Amino acid sequence: MPRQTFLMGDSLGVGNRGDGETPAHPVWVDAFQLDATSVTNAAFARFVADTGYRTEAQTFGYSAVFHLALEADLEDILGQPPQIPWWLGVLGADWAHPGGPRSSLAGLDEHPVVQVSWNDTQAYCAWAGRRLPTEAEWECASRGGLSGRTFPWGDEWGDRHRCNIWQGVFPAVNTREDGWLTTAPVRTFEPNAYGVWQSVGNVWEWCSDWWSEAYYAHSPARNPAGPGTGDQRSMRGGSYLCHDSYCNRYRNSARAANTPDSSAANIGFRTVAL
Repeated sequence: MPRQTFLMGDSLGVGNRGDGETPAHPVWVDAFQLDATSVTNAAFARFVADTGYRTEAQTFGYSAVFHLALEADLEDILGQPPQIPWWLGVLGADWAHPGGPRSSLAGLDEHPVVQVSWNDTQAYCAWAGRRLPTEAEWECASRGGLSGRTFPWGDEWGDRHRCNIWQGVFPAVNTREDGWLTTAPVRTFEPNAYGVWQSVGNVWEWCSDWWSEAYYAHSPARNPAGPGTGDQRSMRGGSYLCHDSYCNRYRNSARAANTPDSSAANIGFRTVAL
């Protein structure tokens, strides 16, 4: 991506309270080279084969699986959070078994790797000689040079599917009008003007920044990299579970966060050249 100043944050008033998308503010970023796609299962498999790395989900022995994508026995289900009962804690769920121990990566080589924690991404980046993008870099790339727009392609949805999100009644019925219940291959939908594929929808993507809801009010104007410390790391882009009735975070400015050791079936990442 070329060096530039862009307007970072929600300038249209459509953000979610508590996500810290405001105030919208001009930000300078130096030139950087972002992966065109999320890191795929095939790429992560090469990393694991080369290093023998075990992800945190493998070490912990479980991870989070969306209930309609479960491929496990009932005794593998550890429980479900009462606030978000569509998520299940599942024994044996990990990057190679994203839906649980009965699932596999057959036919999913070009899908984004999921069930990876922020800490896992650091191990991958060390191996690949790359790093995670900052939130500013990620948003700049997602916008594709379109200032203040909602989506990577502009403001209008149009008459065709442009990203992988939920269709139907969340969380019980997904009509799969776009063809996918969970992840789609990383080059399923059109790239933006910078050649970035599927920055919104499909999977959340880890960023390097520590999370702070209040950061935009005092962030530096040049190459902001997030707070110096924190309890959670930032994520961007939304996922295949996004739906207007629940999570309209499939937008350029949308933000979320999770603890660095957390993983789930809708969280992946992409990287930046050092």
